[in-house]
Amino acid sequence: MSSKVKMLIKKEILFCDLNPICYSLSLKKEILKRKIQDLSSQNRFAKKIDSTDLPVLISEYNSSLIKKGKDIDPILQENKARNIQLASEKIHHLLIKPGEMFSFWERVGNPSKRRGYSEGRILKKGVLQAGIGGGLCNLANTIHRIVLQSPLTVTEFHSHSDALAPDGAVRIPFSSGTSVSYNNVDYRFINETDQTYQLKIWCSDGRLYAELRALKELDVLYQIVEEDLHYVVEHGKYYRKSKIYTDIIDKNSFKRLKRVLVLNNHSEIMFDPDLLNEECIRFG
Repeated sequence: MSSKVKMLIKKEILFCDLNPICYSLSLKKEILKRKIQDLSSQNRFAKKIDSTDLPVLISEYNSSLIKKGKDIDPILQENKARNIQLASEKIHHLLIKPGEMFSFWERVGNPSKRRGYSEGRILKKGVLQAGIGGGLCNLANTIHRIVLQSPLTVTEFHSHSDALAPDGAVRIPFSSGTSVSYNNVDYRFINETDQTYQLKIWCSDGRLYAELRALKELDVLYQIVEEDLHYVVEHGKYYRKSKIYTDIIDKNSFKRLKRVLVLNNHSEIMFDPDLLNEECIRFG
């Protein structure tokens, strides 16, 4: 074997992939690194909770907490719902003042078993499996959806598969797809506007509800749009491809003022390909 080939092999093997102990050590290093970065940064994290609703509803979204279907473990789904409930309580009625930053993990904290979190469904290295705190990606994604429909600025976003099986007949862009993992894989946004916003996140009757509220009305509307949705087969695997945009629309004329590309989606589907509409599949 040539020295060049040996060098390439060495580069492909990461320390964290050697064994579970190395992975744990690498994760602890990244968690500590993020904590040090936050302590030394100029970020002002949103911390104030005010149970009085701000008067103007900017955006809202709700979804079922329990996913049902083939090969979906109902116990993991129930655990996911409890995990989301616990985390939501740390965020509900949070104010984000001008200049402040929202950090998912700064608010929620470590989703450990000691703090009441259970095993839910997580996506790890492209594989759905059980893990403590599973389901919190759903919560982060719900927040992401309502933030995209506002002038708030997303500063940290990590994408995992946006191609889980849909809950209903209509496929909703960003019904999944935001990845969080304590605490080095975070979801963050900053309020660079001149007014205060408020996050309302709560669970009721088996559903997760989210609202983004503000003090004053906006002059524009925000709409999430998905275009060129199709599926491709690559090396025997099926992938969902599309482009997801936020359209900024004048509230009076309803003319589109601006279109912002949010995600150039290319994600492996996590459900039975037989459920796909054959007309949407492209080969090659």
